[in-house]
Amino acid sequence: MNSASLPDPRRARTFRFIGCGYEAGEARLRYAFDDGPEMVECVVFPDAPRLQGSAKAAFDRAIQLLHWIAGVSYYKAGAVGRLAIENARPEPGVLALIQSVYRHGLAEFAYRNNLDLRAEWSVSAPSGMAMAVPEVGLSARTLVPIGGGKDSLVAVEALRSVGAEATATWIGDSPLIATCAARTGLPTLNIRRTLAPELFAYNRMGAWNGHVPVTAINSAILVCASLLYGYDSIAFANERSASSATLEYDGQLVNHQWSKGAGFERDFAAVVRESIAKDLRYFSLLRCWSELAVTRAFARLPQYFDVFSSCNRNFRILGSRPVDRWCGQCPKCHFVFLALAPFLPKPRLLSIFGRNLLDDEALAPGFDALLEYRGHKPFECVGEGAEARAAMAELADRPEWREDALVARFRSEILPQLDAASLGIGPWLEPQGEHGVPERLAGALRWLT
Repeated sequence: MNSASLPDPRRARTFRFIGCGYEAGEARLRYAFDDGPEMVECVVFPDAPRLQGSAKAAFDRAIQLLHWIAGVSYYKAGAVGRLAIENARPEPGVLALIQSVYRHGLAEFAYRNNLDLRAEWSVSAPSGMAMAVPEVGLSARTLVPIGGGKDSLVAVEALRSVGAEATATWIGDSPLIATCAARTGLPTLNIRRTLAPELFAYNRMGAWNGHVPVTAINSAILVCASLLYGYDSIAFANERSASSATLEYDGQLVNHQWSKGAGFERDFAAVVRESIAKDLRYFSLLRCWSELAVTRAFARLPQYFDVFSSCNRNFRILGSRPVDRWCGQCPKCHFVFLALAPFLPKPRLLSIFGRNLLDDEALAPGFDALLEYRGHKPFECVGEGAEARAAMAELADRPEWREDALVARFRSEILPQLDAASLGIGPWLEPQGEHGVPERLAGALRWLT
């Protein structure tokens, strides 16, 4: 698409939610800036059955929710001061969730671009009659989102330990994720999402760009999928470390992983239960566990060592991807290496990554960021600075690691500045806090200990 023919979305006054529809397995979500060209996103559900009755009514509500949440990808191009919902009137709880997605889910985007996203919302659609949300009669089956990394594979095995009927699902065309999903041995479901080409044209002309809460969008897509295919639960693999913010900006916390955090999970699950389908459960199986605890569990799963990757460069929409599964340069590579080191034999870990990242002095700034040494942690899906410090302190006591360049530097330069009492790895391996795992799947939590 020729970007020269498009108006600058940053000069627009209003971002419009025009409408959405669904037919024959394809959802079409329509947006525009002012009276500019429509941007149409397509989400394709393969071999989708026809729904009737309460299931169809619930699915129609889910498509509306997806339309409102997925619009965050397009809104950011203009970051305009007014958002107008034209096609349907969301209930108060649903509108509050959507507003939260656009403010807190875009907090990192606002911070990086020095923007104020406290925009005005308007709803021009007429009020409809409030309807009681029924049970749809969904089957006792679970959708497990697969991301290619360690967390979702741990969730798969935890569910397998209690004999849960589960399907590995992912959105997009990543060959790496497809390989991981196949390795689980579970039935698979691959949903295709195609962004409107106008968005990429806007980006080429210099529109605002940056991080969006992808997990919120994927969650809304999987609610639609659960209703289409008859699953009563969606089990994400978001751990408690995801709730930890990176910094504070403009009076609010900025968390790269906001839509993976406990607050979003709680609010989204409530909207699903109260406004979509009473018998559909949305939760994270790993919510009570730290990144280190999840990594310890993954270290017991050698069948995945040759296929998993958490390196985000593998999952770019555009641009080059690493030849190997690990680039060795990004924060995700650094954190996963550090988190696995206490739980795997050193030769095994080096065979996964192809080299020793902790013996490369050039990588010191990256590991310093993970430790929150002289700055905040990276804007990435990594653990808390305190647990990174606990992992590094554990390695500093081990003969096989203590002489490696970055571990030795930690011992001599950083460790003397820390409170030794706060560096034990043990507390990070214990569950903490509440979770939303339904009773029929609660036994899976024991597998993680």
